[in-house]
Amino acid sequence: MVTHTPSRRRTPARSWLVLLGFLVAVAVTAAIGGLGVQGTTEEYQNLRQPSWAPPSWLFGPVWTVLYVLIGVSGWLYWRRAGFDRALVVYAAQLVLNAIWTPLFFGAGRYGLAFADIVVLWLLIGVTVVLFGRRSRPAARLLLPYWAWVTFAAALNFTIWQLSA
Repeated sequence: MVTHTPSRRRTPARSWLVLLGFLVAVAVTAAIGGLGVQGTTEEYQNLRQPSWAPPSWLFGPVWTVLYVLIGVSGWLYWRRAGFDRALVVYAAQLVLNAIWTPLFFGAGRYGLAFADIVVLWLLIGVTVVLFGRRSRPAARLLLPYWAWVTFAAALNFTIWQLSA
């Protein structure tokens, strides 16, 4: 006797709901980070920064685009592979992303924020590799995020050193 395991039903309506779920997850990540930056424009401007530090107004638009890409990436991967360990790593990097801003701005712990962003950078890389095995488009959508976090890590490190 052959038993049949029903396949995961991915109706168009369910797929759109899952996309909404991924976008909500990144919106929560952004909101947690946003709570950590309320009123920090002046604080950022008063930090000892390298000459290549971007103006504070640039962060909002860049992160908005990146968060949309991150959400769509997770959704594309889910559509191809379902929920597996790659999405656990994806979720872990979102958590580290969310806590970086409160560490850096809220607590002024530049060294701890740098440690966080280094682990975040590594987890983004692991996510890119894991996503790339099942969905190259999902992996590619994370590349701008990984690049920006690379830049942000360099900026975090430099500010930490200039502030020491």
